[in-house]
Amino acid sequence: MRFFPLRNEAPSSSARNQVQLDLPKPKAFEPRQLGDHSTASSSKAAKELPLPQAVTEGVDEAASEERVAPPQIEVATPKQTILPPKAERLPDPAIESAPAVETAMRDVSPVPEVKLPEVKPEIEMKAHPGPLPRTIDSEPGPIKEGERRVRDGGGGNGGDDDGKGNGGGGGGGGNVFHKRSSQPLNFAASLRNGMIVIRRNMLIVMAFTLAINVLVLAIPIYLFQISDRVLTSRSIDTLVMLTIAVLGAVILQVILDAVRRFILMRTAVELEVQLGAPILSAAARASLHGTGRDYQTLSDLQQLRGFITSGTLIAFLDAPLMPLFIVVVFMVHPSLGVIVLTCCAIMFVIAYLNQKMTAQQFAEANSFLGRANFHLDSMARNSQIINALAMIPEAVKMWGRETSGSLKAQVAAQDRNIVFSGLTKACRLVTQVTLLGWGAHLSLAGDLTGGMVIAASIVSGRALAPIEGAIEGWNQFNHSRAAYGRIKQLLLNSPLNFPRLRLPNPEGRLDVERILFVPPPQKKVILNGISFSLSKGESLAVIGNSGSGKTTLGKMLVGSILPTSGNVRLDLMDLRNWDQRQFGESIGYLPQDVQLFPGTIKANICRMRDDVEDQLVYEAAVLADVHELIASFSQGYETVVAADGSPLSGGQKQRIALARAFFGNPKFVVLDEPNSNLDTAGENALARALIHAKKQGITTVTITQRPALLQCVDKILVLKDGSVAMFGERMEVLKAMSTRPSDGINGGQQAPRIGG
Repeated sequence: MRFFPLRNEAPSSSARNQVQLDLPKPKAFEPRQLGDHSTASSSKAAKELPLPQAVTEGVDEAASEERVAPPQIEVATPKQTILPPKAERLPDPAIESAPAVETAMRDVSPVPEVKLPEVKPEIEMKAHPGPLPRTIDSEPGPIKEGERRVRDGGGGNGGDDDGKGNGGGGGGGGNVFHKRSSQPLNFAASLRNGMIVIRRNMLIVMAFTLAINVLVLAIPIYLFQISDRVLTSRSIDTLVMLTIAVLGAVILQVILDAVRRFILMRTAVELEVQLGAPILSAAARASLHGTGRDYQTLSDLQQLRGFITSGTLIAFLDAPLMPLFIVVVFMVHPSLGVIVLTCCAIMFVIAYLNQKMTAQQFAEANSFLGRANFHLDSMARNSQIINALAMIPEAVKMWGRETSGSLKAQVAAQDRNIVFSGLTKACRLVTQVTLLGWGAHLSLAGDLTGGMVIAASIVSGRALAPIEGAIEGWNQFNHSRAAYGRIKQLLLNSPLNFPRLRLPNPEGRLDVERILFVPPPQKKVILNGISFSLSKGESLAVIGNSGSGKTTLGKMLVGSILPTSGNVRLDLMDLRNWDQRQFGESIGYLPQDVQLFPGTIKANICRMRDDVEDQLVYEAAVLADVHELIASFSQGYETVVAADGSPLSGGQKQRIALARAFFGNPKFVVLDEPNSNLDTAGENALARALIHAKKQGITTVTITQRPALLQCVDKILVLKDGSVAMFGERMEVLKAMSTRPSDGINGGQQAPRIGG
């Protein structure tokens, strides 16, 4: 719609009525209420009419040139109405399109007729922040160029005349314009923080481990002293003092070991707290391009937590202190130290061979186990279908095939691990026997005492124990290392969520610019060069054959999946550049596969948030025309919904999800087959909801195959094989579909005719 500039001249004296504008002094232009009229009806009409663009442009220029009170401008309004040029006046689709639809489409089978209430055109006049946008030919809406950044005083629901909103969801008002979002969600930084937690606590644990291993020497020293001093001196006092000292060392060792395990337990808990939310968020982001398997990474975090609290980790922590015990054996006698050192070298070779011989089998077992768990999750989600179609044997067979592969690989790896573990144990026992025999020989030669030989045997056993424990726990170590690798890969490969400028809440303009979508790893093009635009408050119906890309387009419009190339813009801003939280609160989405969360109906409508007012839930239910349905339940809005949606039927679930889509006064809503499970009453309620959305200025995109909903939209987009076959005003598209049987709809057959 265009308005031609109005010069600052006195209006003609033939004008019957005059509208007087008082120009304010502030810098930002704020149009005031229109002046008085001779009749009450003319006053009412003046309040509802928008100001022409030329008037506001002239006012803005006058305000910038003069700082004094500008002269008054009188605009002639014959018969109290200002209309655009007749050729550009758009008919109201809900009133004027039904006869044309009936004329264009006569030969289709009867369909349920939806009686639509009469919609009176409502034009709301409100202040625009800054100069009015420039309108360019071939563009469906305004391009905001050089717009001044000012505070938008509206709340979540759009703001009142005084500039204050009521604090609701994503309306047309908004908060402070330059307010930044929260801190960026950096998944790599989250991983680093988790590793910092582990390293910090491990330093403390290593200090306790050092003290514990030093206290372990108390018993060998006690045996040495009893054998060489107490038995020879026959001193009771010495025996008592040695016994008390050793008991104190043993008690302290037990306490330190308990504290060490306490620290490890809390380290595992803190690690899960640090990485749990980032892993879940990263998995949710990765699901945009994958199959959802990344959600299993949470079980990898549990695997890592179990390893931190296991005895295998303690064996690995004791391993660095092996040289301490070897040095003690060397101090007893060098030949005994050589025996222990040789045994340690042999055991290290066995551990290396164990790792090489079992690594591949453990990796295969983990891969098979991941696929088996994925099939298990799929069975849980589709349990009703599996039972109804008697698919239990086949589902179990699919799960069993992957589980069998995992078990076979684990058995092969464990067999080899058991063999190497047995060799390690045999090596340790042979070493102790050799140590005792050679020590006895040295004792007979007078080089050692019996107590020294026994003490050396105990210390050597302590030196070899960590290697034996590490080999026995090698399976758990491999599982934990693989789990950490998957966690690291997920977090490092997830994109950094940079802080976004918090823009004013969107008004609903949508621009789709040549989007192309080729899902990896396939080479098939799902969407090819899709382009269209919708102005604020316009409604669009997307139709086409099955597999034409309708649902994929709907997911792309709400950012659920990202295009391979091209852009989807909301209020001229690419969806990827919106603050994710703000964008989600400003739109609504009803998917084709409706899923409700376990909880109350109220919680499902308000999107599981606990910081919203009940009034917003009620308004969403009324807008979706589902309040009466909810009121019919015995518990009303507090009715508990199970994970499978019971006790709601398919149609009731769809209507509750429709209310969820309209929650928070969104300005852009995508509905994918919203009436697939609805009866006649439900379709009537849906039609009324679309009319209400139109009155609220909500831009809607409805993906449908039902003729009834086509009467509720302004434009129609026809998809064929992922490309745009037709796009335009509803009546024009319906007329073209009725006269062009070769448009490709319905496999190239006669195009569908929709009418009463």
